[in-house]
Amino acid sequence: MRAEPAAHPANARLGTLGRVTFLAFATLARYDQTMSAGESYDSPTAGADGRHTRRFNWPANMLLVLTLTLVLLAGIVAGSFLRFARDIVTMTPPRTITEADGIVVLTGAASRIYRAVALLEEGRGKRLLISGVYPTTTGRRIQQELAAEPALFDCCVDLGHDALDTRGNANETALWARDNGYDAIIVVTSNYHMPRSLMELRRVDPGIRLIPYPVVDWEFVDLDWKYATTVLRRVLVEYGKFVMARFRPLWGGNGGNGLRSSLPTAASGAANAAETRAGD
Repeated sequence: MRAEPAAHPANARLGTLGRVTFLAFATLARYDQTMSAGESYDSPTAGADGRHTRRFNWPANMLLVLTLTLVLLAGIVAGSFLRFARDIVTMTPPRTITEADGIVVLTGAASRIYRAVALLEEGRGKRLLISGVYPTTTGRRIQQELAAEPALFDCCVDLGHDALDTRGNANETALWARDNGYDAIIVVTSNYHMPRSLMELRRVDPGIRLIPYPVVDWEFVDLDWKYATTVLRRVLVEYGKFVMARFRPLWGGNGGNGLRSSLPTAASGAANAAETRAGD
């Protein structure tokens, strides 16, 4: 039975932030009701009962609450990024992998395709989908570059030319899995790209079982200080993409389905040109 994916921790953190902010303002409002009306906060005066009362200074205290909320939000974002970076840096290919119906590799680094073809040769899946292939690239060209068996490509490798980005990869993969009647697929992509890929795939088809197979790029292997800037920049960019994709439904963001076939002819040509300059 297909299970729904668990909520991401970022949603829980934002829910906590909203509750804390609401409680802070509610507390201020309740406190203001206990204060005497018409008196300055800085000028205590005697009330009818002889006790000194002071009016609550709303602007200053609202600014305080806003500042604390922003500090809390910054802490949540920083903590979320550190967790995201930790998960990426510590991500490694599984030592043992369960056989699945099919294998999908999302194009980008050549090492992803090498590893996906090796999994197919090992019999880990019945077929392999290479998603996001440039329109003019043929299976024979990929087979020759990989020095793979031509018979393997002829029988068991499908090329997906329709995806333009990770969102398109997810839609292209879901259609391929549905057409082949697959319930479980191995997902091959770079370690830093895996969280967003899985999220987009689960959003398109929550019921399919996904088996992640991260390919660790060379700069993540030893984390030498010489490559620290490169690694940090890549993780920051990917985290930004992940957050934007994560909360896209909240602000009604659509932006299409990431498939070339859904674009007008002129836009498709522009997308092809952009695709040659951009990876994931």
